[in-house]
Amino acid sequence: MLSQSLQTLLTEINEHHQKLVCVFGNFNILHPGHIRFLKFAAEQGDKLVIGLLAKDYSSGAFLSDNDRAEALKCVTVVDDVFMVTDNKLDFIDALQPSAVVKGKEFEKLDNDEQDAVNAYGGQLVFGSGEFISANALDSAESLPYSQLNFSYKSLAYCNRHQIHAELLKEIIAHFTQLKVAVIGDVIVDEYIDCHPIGMSQEDPTIVVSPQKTRRFIGGAGIVAAHAQGLGASVDFYSVVGEDDNANYVEQQLTGFGVKSTLIKDPSRPTTTKTRYRANGKSLLRVNNFRQHDIHLPVRQQLLDVIIPKLKNYDLIIFSDFNYGFLCNGFLESLICCAKENNVAMVADSQSSSQVGDLAKFHDMLLITPTEHEARLTLQNSKDGLIQVSEKVGEFLNAKHVMVTLAEDGVLIRSKNKQAGWWDTDELPTFNKSPLDVAGAGDAMLTASAMSLVSKADIWQASFIGSLAAGCQVGRVGNVPLQYQELLNAFSQVNAQ
Repeated sequence: MLSQSLQTLLTEINEHHQKLVCVFGNFNILHPGHIRFLKFAAEQGDKLVIGLLAKDYSSGAFLSDNDRAEALKCVTVVDDVFMVTDNKLDFIDALQPSAVVKGKEFEKLDNDEQDAVNAYGGQLVFGSGEFISANALDSAESLPYSQLNFSYKSLAYCNRHQIHAELLKEIIAHFTQLKVAVIGDVIVDEYIDCHPIGMSQEDPTIVVSPQKTRRFIGGAGIVAAHAQGLGASVDFYSVVGEDDNANYVEQQLTGFGVKSTLIKDPSRPTTTKTRYRANGKSLLRVNNFRQHDIHLPVRQQLLDVIIPKLKNYDLIIFSDFNYGFLCNGFLESLICCAKENNVAMVADSQSSSQVGDLAKFHDMLLITPTEHEARLTLQNSKDGLIQVSEKVGEFLNAKHVMVTLAEDGVLIRSKNKQAGWWDTDELPTFNKSPLDVAGAGDAMLTASAMSLVSKADIWQASFIGSLAAGCQVGRVGNVPLQYQELLNAFSQVNAQ
């Protein structure tokens, strides 16, 4: 019943008086939530082995046994993988691990493993939803990939979903036919490049000398610029202050070809984020903003402009940075009208230095929260990543959920109404050496959303969005994506 490699491992464990930990499962798509869970399991003992449920034995296994086993063997914390072709309790009895580890979601259920481990004095341990990086996945077949760093995981993703360059080109060719409305908080991103002088002798302060200042359109403004640069006809709606930065925003958007409606609000400045940087790293961020809700006259002025036009749009992108623009009453009116006119809506509500509220955005085609934002929406810090992503999708009645995971890529969930579950896959990041991660999520949201309304499925849309994010982080500052950049990125897909 036990493989030769597993028997050898057991002999080594017994000789060194080590603790064996065992995990059982299907592990169809190995995503960051799995990696976290396996890291947790490995911490419960000295050696971790995986009981992989064979496809002929488990109805939940849909990829081949070999593919799933090879993926698990690439995880550095896994010591061995064996196939379970019969009752897993027999394997527990044969191995007698010091701990069998299961997901947190099983803790309050009946677990038949409990009696099995009790029989010899073992433990049944339940994992947690703890935040840790999932950068434990190493491939023994690392290849020198080109600019966008396609890994074996991204290439396997393409194979699973029949993605190739010509298909991607067909999808984005439709972008030029789209009419898009972007509604959200515009931000001016200011970068002050500094030369580091040293440490002050008077107090523990870093001393720098500013060398160059650059400004970029950020927030919802760059979302609109991305959409325009990728070929769509874009209308942008926001508020600004009565200041020089408001004039800068208007000039930049006009230069990008975006038709903007910017209402001046004397009660707030144009939101500005200043980053002091030295040697390619940010030293300090200074934000100049107000967070109060926009006043009723401003809301009504915007609604009078937006509502008559909503029926003309193919897509509405809500880009919420929680500076008071997309307040509840204003947003509810927009969503209600968009639903009446069957206009597709997508949303992103950021919680970074400020506290966001993704719960405002129900009935979206796509939402793109970070893991922190998804957990914040649910007030849930204990469940695993898969459970959190599914629950936030159900709570908001979203059709698709893309949970962005910083350097760990993106977890993709899509509601399969016919089957009664959420389909799952994941993508790694395509740029392993980013110069500036600011704006990656905006690029992903824009390109993915435009793909979805251009007849792409969620798997194709997510791939295009990830490519867009990879292009965006390869430079400093929010520079609008261009159609040709994506075409160039697509050519690298076939090259791999």
